[in-house]
Amino acid sequence: MFNRVLNTRRTIVVFAAILSLGAYALAFGSTGAGSPTGEGILEILLELVVILLAAKLGGDLFERLGLPPVLGELVLGIVIGNLRLFGIPVFDGFARSITLEILAELGVIILLFQVGLESTVQEMRKVGWTSLLVAVFGIAAPFALGWMVSNWFLPEETIYVHAFIGATLCATSVGITARVLKDLDKATTREAHIILGAAVIDDILGLIILSVVTGIISAAAHSSADGVSFGTVLWIVAKATLFLFGALAIGSFLVPQVFKFALRLRGTGVFLSFCLLVCFGLSYLSGKAGLAPIVGAFAAGLILDKVPFQAVEDRGKHYIEELIAPIAVFLVPIFFVRMGTLVDLTTFSHISILGFAAVLTLAAIVGKQACSLAIFDRTTNRLAVGLGMIPRGEVGLIFAGIGASLVLNGHPVVSPQTYSAVIIMVIVTTLVTPPLLKWSLQRGARRSRK
Repeated sequence: MFNRVLNTRRTIVVFAAILSLGAYALAFGSTGAGSPTGEGILEILLELVVILLAAKLGGDLFERLGLPPVLGELVLGIVIGNLRLFGIPVFDGFARSITLEILAELGVIILLFQVGLESTVQEMRKVGWTSLLVAVFGIAAPFALGWMVSNWFLPEETIYVHAFIGATLCATSVGITARVLKDLDKATTREAHIILGAAVIDDILGLIILSVVTGIISAAAHSSADGVSFGTVLWIVAKATLFLFGALAIGSFLVPQVFKFALRLRGTGVFLSFCLLVCFGLSYLSGKAGLAPIVGAFAAGLILDKVPFQAVEDRGKHYIEELIAPIAVFLVPIFFVRMGTLVDLTTFSHISILGFAAVLTLAAIVGKQACSLAIFDRTTNRLAVGLGMIPRGEVGLIFAGIGASLVLNGHPVVSPQTYSAVIIMVIVTTLVTPPLLKWSLQRGARRSRK
């Protein structure tokens, strides 16, 4: 315990030293040549130094405390973005940096590519009706509750804002739950199979809902009419569904042919380059189709799952997950830290925003408990299944980030105040899941022994 506290203090001291160095450098400027965005190469390099160190130190700190490392990256980003409240305004440009924004968006695409690689089509076929119903209930209830809470606290906003808040509550980050199940040696239980199976379907349904909502908002932004027609909504739903499943069907046929050609090429990194080609290509097509680029990245991961590469030379067998990991180590933390820098703590000076964050968090937790209604087997720990679906984690952050980037009538769909409330919801739901799930599983185990 003493060593953990000591190491935590060292982490804080190192982070404070890095911030001081970064503040000094930014305050006195750099001599780098200016870029079209107004950022010199030295400023960009310094931003990357501060953000990557903050991500690693924050992740390490939260890991030592037994908490998800992704929250450490987010919290350290919040600290960097709000140092102006303590008279240190030199990091304010991080949230406005075009370079960091682009790198963060690339990080999201790589992250969803990884999620797709972990979610196989074979798993979706094996999950059964129970996991399917759990996923459907876990999507419908939070969406409805999120819409109602948004309509209650933000009556002046349009239905598009309420719909996006509802979509944000649909998200589920199963990585945190999977880790808890593994630590408790419960990964092979029926509850674990239901949760993990439902999470795969939840990812699919959540991305479709996100694509539909963003498509409707984009259509409304470009429409001169007061609203979007019912026919337009149906077309967006059909387009999102057809793109995802069409990409899977066509890609499963074309990708093997592409890689047969790729293996004929000489040089290093051919396999990884073609994996990224498929990922970025589908992301581009998804964006051109009016959907979120992350939908294409997720589809690419599903298509390329477990594709091995045996080099001509004796370099062994590798999987995409191994090859893509170093790229993710660089880009993904930039996304999480930047999402933290966008949080404005001064928005919580209004009691209404704190109330909105609290009720939204409650709706996010209660909404996922509707999953238990889809389980008819009394021997299954229904409470554990519902608790396992609570954490929003990185998926909730992705939804919130997309909402903050969408503009309707000259204003972001997710305002800074609403964004801050959503971030609080993501943090709380991610923090409460491990202890609650552990308690529920241990309670269920004691009952079964009686």
